[in-house]
Amino acid sequence: MSKLTHLDEEGSAHMVDVSAKAMTTRKAVAGGRISMTPEAAAAIAQGLVKKGDVLAVARVAGIMAAKRTADLIPLCHPIPLSSVSIDLNLDGSGVSVTATAKTAGQTGVEMEALTAASVALLTVYDMAKALDKGMVIGEVRLLAKSGGKSGDWTAGDGPAS
Repeated sequence: MSKLTHLDEEGSAHMVDVSAKAMTTRKAVAGGRISMTPEAAAAIAQGLVKKGDVLAVARVAGIMAAKRTADLIPLCHPIPLSSVSIDLNLDGSGVSVTATAKTAGQTGVEMEALTAASVALLTVYDMAKALDKGMVIGEVRLLAKSGGKSGDWTAGDGPAS
């Protein structure tokens, strides 16, 4: 197992110094899913949720969350995002999300993509909880990343699959 970069020689948590890293284009894609009753999914599809357009609000929430990742994850670097996109797919049993984050910088955007996907799913829950309090959020994971010293990776390439 490789050395954990967020621990110093004494084992204390610290923010990694990325000042010597090269500026590269970086991209990360994360996904997840919220499962729900067919009735709740139908209400979302038909626009019958009293709080409003569930998928539109979840999309905006995911984008906002990506931009605030460094405020939420203690050792995350604040980075300038060049793009964040949130794709939501509603089917008869839930909503799947794919969040893509991009930057040109010295550190990756995996945490931004994961945060965006998670908050988009939490927002779906919040918007539709009156219809189904038993919704289950799961399968949140990194799907792919590119750029940086470690290069490209996809979920089928590593232990996350």
